[in-house]
Amino acid sequence: MTTVELSGEVALITGASRGIGYGIAEALIARGDRVCITGRGEEALKEAVEKLGADRVIGVAGKAHDEAHQAVAVERTMEAFGRIDFLINNAGTNPVFGPMAELDLNVARKVFETNVISALGFAQRTWKAWQSENGGAIVNIASVAGVSASPFIGAYGMSKAAMINLTVQLAHEYAPKVRVNAIAPAVVKTKFAEALWEGREEEAAASYPLGRLGVPSDIGGAAAFLTSEQSDWITGQTLVVDGGIFLNAGVG
Repeated sequence: MTTVELSGEVALITGASRGIGYGIAEALIARGDRVCITGRGEEALKEAVEKLGADRVIGVAGKAHDEAHQAVAVERTMEAFGRIDFLINNAGTNPVFGPMAELDLNVARKVFETNVISALGFAQRTWKAWQSENGGAIVNIASVAGVSASPFIGAYGMSKAAMINLTVQLAHEYAPKVRVNAIAPAVVKTKFAEALWEGREEEAAASYPLGRLGVPSDIGGAAAFLTSEQSDWITGQTLVVDGGIFLNAGVG
């Protein structure tokens, strides 16, 4: 088993070998937390653990929607660190781009299974393993696509709207022990979202009042806030982190 330094609070972050999840891991580690990150690719996950610091980080490879993987991730985190203060549900997928009228329903089911049902599964297991008795916080990574129409990524938007509703429901049921909030980013410069900005970043950024697209550290900072004492009286909320895009008509 990996030897880790036993100090600081502990976060389980799904889908964190790169992109937004990795940015959140960086932010939490920087303040002294210990972290378990998950991801589908073993090599990418191993590289991420090494870069983040193997003295404070472990990785568990697997698919977020796989219930066996969910169980192993929670068990390994508890074995390595003895607690799970924070759950960050970041794992997601968006395999389809096109109009809703042509959406393959099997693809829609896959999107919901990964983006919503897996988050509930991790929340249930984390609750039973630690948070029901000891408290903590959950942060669900949603999207501005979940609060406004976003052409051609409708299945993704539907799933993120469901994620926001899941956040409200869990916040109600898990109170007062556990605070549950969501973050709804606009376009963040990651591989996951590159179809929305690659080769046209300047054009894409022009519609944002703050003049740029997001970067993973923007979401990392928001997650660090929502898992800190400074947010102790905040639950059931969705923090939109969008560079001001909602100040204009439309999204992205």
